Amino acid sequence: VSGDEALREAFEEGQDVHATTAAAVFGVPLDEVTHAQRSFAKSVNFGLMYGMGPANLSRQLGIKFKEAQAFIETYFAQFPSIRSYMDSAIEKARELGYTETLMGRKRYLPDIHTKSRQIREAAERTAINTPIQGTAADIIKVAMISVHELLPESFPDARMLLQVHDELVFEIPECQSERFVPWIAESMAGAMQLSVPLKVEAGVGKNWLEAH
Repeated sequence: VSGDEALREAFEEGQDVHATTAAAVFGVPLDEVTHAQRSFAKSVNFGLMYGMGPANLSRQLGIKFKEAQAFIETYFAQFPSIRSYMDSAIEKARELGYTETLMGRKRYLPDIHTKSRQIREAAERTAINTPIQGTAADIIKVAMISVHELLPESFPDARMLLQVHDELVFEIPECQSERFVPWIAESMAGAMQLSVPLKVEAGVGKNWLEAH
């Protein structure tokens, strides 16, 4: 969504994006990133996606406000296109009155011009988040439709049981699972063409927990 070259390269090379972020922000080699540093970076990656500021980050991670503020500033220095995306997403929403996913699904934001700072900032966070999370929702829906159409011919004994956020749960005869796993991963990965590859992981088990 942001078009950031460093993150795009990480996706294309199959790297751990949170570890990549940590390496850039903490200034350490990728293979020396600690679990704590990765967790810290993951919180920032997801937090910024929801428009989280230094106050919320400091509370979530149990650190001082100035530390959280410094980390976010370093983050944007390393990934300036993300800051540009966030600013442009808000400006576009102010101009049009709505934001939209990469597939063009619109979400109107009537509060984007309200005088109440708290309500207005909530709308701004939505403007930042919807193109990301909304596009993810679009992708899984398209994948579901595609798989639903292909299943009867390819795996007539398979059943699509459940969608959980970005996951699909299927029921299939155990003897077919070895063939089904690569097929379903490839089918879902083709749901939408992005500037980075869509990666699909699949697991098998007698229940959802085992499959993880």
